[in-house]
Amino acid sequence: MREDYFYTEGLTVGYQGVPLIREIAFQLKKGEILTLIGPNGAGKTTILKSLIRQLKPLAGVIVLEGQKTDEMSGRDFARKLSVVLTERVRPEMMTCKEVVATGRYPYTGKFGVLSKEDWKIVDEAVRLVHIEDLAERDFTKTSDGQKQRVMLARALCQQPDILVLDEPTSFLDIRYKLEFLSIIQEMARNDRLTVILSLHELDLAERISDKVLCVRGDRIDRFGTPEEIFCGDYISELYGMTAGHYDAGTGELELQPVSGAPKVFVIAGGGRGKAVFRRLQRQGMPFATGILWENDLDYPSAKALAVQTVAVRTFSAVDAEHIEKAKELIDSCETVLTVFDRTEWTKLPEGLKEILAYAEEKSKLTE
Repeated sequence: MREDYFYTEGLTVGYQGVPLIREIAFQLKKGEILTLIGPNGAGKTTILKSLIRQLKPLAGVIVLEGQKTDEMSGRDFARKLSVVLTERVRPEMMTCKEVVATGRYPYTGKFGVLSKEDWKIVDEAVRLVHIEDLAERDFTKTSDGQKQRVMLARALCQQPDILVLDEPTSFLDIRYKLEFLSIIQEMARNDRLTVILSLHELDLAERISDKVLCVRGDRIDRFGTPEEIFCGDYISELYGMTAGHYDAGTGELELQPVSGAPKVFVIAGGGRGKAVFRRLQRQGMPFATGILWENDLDYPSAKALAVQTVAVRTFSAVDAEHIEKAKELIDSCETVLTVFDRTEWTKLPEGLKEILAYAEEKSKLTE
């Protein structure tokens, strides 16, 4: 017998008998978080709708706790799995708390009357997602972000074993994105809630996921851990990036560098040069930078945005060749910028001290 709590075999999904994505296969253990990533229109939402029985799969099976989901009753399925989709819901004349309370209906009798225990669970869900101040407000008069949090509370009210979310952070500001995903992660960790979601924010997907499913064209391109997915140039290939740069190590995106001979040389390091690099890029100013070690926090941005970067391999020493190359670039540039003030110069590596002194000697240094 398989140990996987939730898995698919030979799953093919699509519309009106036309396959969109074939042979979808993944396995999850209880309490794991799976994130679907891929370009817009790749079919992530179609996969999610098929998992929640909103769309009938064209082939294959979906198995939850040893039982095929298409053989489960609607009530049993609703008790096991809860959903938050991006589609708008428009309940009439309902407060936010009343919307949250509809998540308890799979547990009520035929008259749909909530017990005192049900209302305690509703209140706890409201508290968990921090919407106490919205509880008595008309749901239709809340913002998109507030609606999203209300719908998460509704889903949690079902006390599901699996939570399925389609782009749940789309309408949330940065504070609520982090709160939202922190709640989900905590419930996965402490309550063994299994979570399946799609995300556009790759940095968040890398941080929250136990497993990642990459949707590309008519197939699943990769399935694995974040460490297996977010490496090398794979993400750029998955999204067909032709402009800008994605750094798999930091999860940072950079716009295209400015072409042309460098006019500014930047002496930076320790992550303090990123803001300067990006400002110069916004101004349309081609620049060079150095001397940077390849493990320096500034290096990924420098590699993406600078016309030339004088770089030293990690744990290697700056040699005469690096210094000479930096001096040549300083000679060719109109000005030199540095993120270091004079009180820091004595603490810098010898190579940086030498090129700073050289830029000052040439009267090109602007602090």
